[in-house]
Amino acid sequence: MTEPQPWTDADLMARMGRGDAQALGCLVDRYKDAIVNYLTRLTGSRDRGEDVAQEAFLRLYQAAPRYREDGRLAAYLYRIATNLVRSEERRRRRFRLVSGLLAGGEPHHHAPTGPTRLLRQEERAVLSRALAELPLHFRVPVVLYAIESWTYEAIAEFLGVSLGTVKSRIHRGKERLRTRLAPYRHGGEA
Repeated sequence: MTEPQPWTDADLMARMGRGDAQALGCLVDRYKDAIVNYLTRLTGSRDRGEDVAQEAFLRLYQAAPRYREDGRLAAYLYRIATNLVRSEERRRRRFRLVSGLLAGGEPHHHAPTGPTRLLRQEERAVLSRALAELPLHFRVPVVLYAIESWTYEAIAEFLGVSLGTVKSRIHRGKERLRTRLAPYRHGGEA
């Protein structure tokens, strides 16, 4: 008696499209090592690679009902993973740009070294704390606009408020951040 043939990628995606989480487990087992290794090389960190891989498999599961089989599931999964890394890099670049502008300087175009690098790390940590301390009604529009690159209109629709309210909240949020970061912009003097 012959052993049953393993499920194909197409079979597993069809099962996932019907909500079968075990099918996801089969695909994870089939592709996880290759995807994690690929992402580790892209991100430079095994931990980060594993985190992004987990997100990629979640996105694959969410896309299963819309997936149309063309025999290229591996390429589709790699594209999801690559796009997640690209999106993360864009957010990181925007955050660096915004942190430079909010701190009163220009964006940095080269990698600092030594003490400068440590100061930049501290600056990012201080900005992150200051951003986290903003009231949510300021923090959400500032993050969506300055870091996620949403338009004023999209933010207004998302929040269900007027365009003027969005602009005001972003302005007031940035002003609060500038005030909070003033000691760091002026060498420790408020």
